[in-house]
Amino acid sequence: MSGSKLMRAIRVSEFGAPSVLRLCSDVPVPQPGHRQVLIRVHACGVNPVETYIRAGTYARKPPLPYTPGTDVAGVVEAVGEGVTAVKAGDRVFTTATESGAYAEYTVAADDCVHKLPSALDFNQGAAIGIPYFTAYRALIHKAHTKPGETVLIHGASGGVGVAACQLSRALGLKVLGTAGTSEGMKLVLSNGAHQAFNHREEGYTQKIMEATEGKGIDVIVEMLSNVNLSKDLQMLAFGGRVTVVGCRGSIEINPRDTMAKESSIIGVALFFSKPEETKECAALLYAGMEAGWLRPVVGSQYPLEKAAQAHHDIIECPGAAGKTVLIM
Repeated sequence: MSGSKLMRAIRVSEFGAPSVLRLCSDVPVPQPGHRQVLIRVHACGVNPVETYIRAGTYARKPPLPYTPGTDVAGVVEAVGEGVTAVKAGDRVFTTATESGAYAEYTVAADDCVHKLPSALDFNQGAAIGIPYFTAYRALIHKAHTKPGETVLIHGASGGVGVAACQLSRALGLKVLGTAGTSEGMKLVLSNGAHQAFNHREEGYTQKIMEATEGKGIDVIVEMLSNVNLSKDLQMLAFGGRVTVVGCRGSIEINPRDTMAKESSIIGVALFFSKPEETKECAALLYAGMEAGWLRPVVGSQYPLEKAAQAHHDIIECPGAAGKTVLIM
């Protein structure tokens, strides 16, 4: 790859509305440095957190200008010095990138690059990185979930939700999921949930409690804590845990609800994963791909130039149905 080669990429020069996502066709192709991998991107995932970063409302702000995105799937174009796990021509997916994912090429650290089995296509590969590693971190590293426990995935039809359903079922949990549409509920049931509930329905929390025979939920994976956290605390069993995966604002809760059951509210941020945690997670997920229970569900797909539309839709859609993906 010569340093002068150019590519198409989305660039953000100011924080703001989706319209700040600009397609540029004169961005230099990045070069892989020590322990880095250059990937020709075929598809990349769009995650809600990327919309918060773009809006400038997230805790971490990248220096401007930047290219958004972390999880890509594609083919290794070249490797830097010291890379041994993958080689040019390998099909791979990533959990993070150095140069941004919404682009025709990206550079990633070699410990963030994982082989993509031939059973999964690139669109599915782009739906693995953030969703499945986040679901594993929430369920295993943070909630310390055990087989036989009951888990509620609150917002189970999106990328992380589907991942959490499949993973929970494989780990031997009783899996309950919520969605906002009948299509979403069908999706949840076909991806590992034993029962599905419509979180737009009046009194749905009562139905969830009935499904546990009044015992309550051991672990809740929460995608919209600014709406649901207070209700979540009331649905927990004794010693129950809520893992906060997603939030779009503040909420008032009564701390007494945590005292009544000695329950915990635990924040989840994939960014803080230690290398050994990532390795452990990757090993289990790879086994899931080989066994066939890890089957990413791809939802809306957009060409790269429609990134702004993808950012609008992922926040404004009435109900998620799988992972949103950009295609090169």
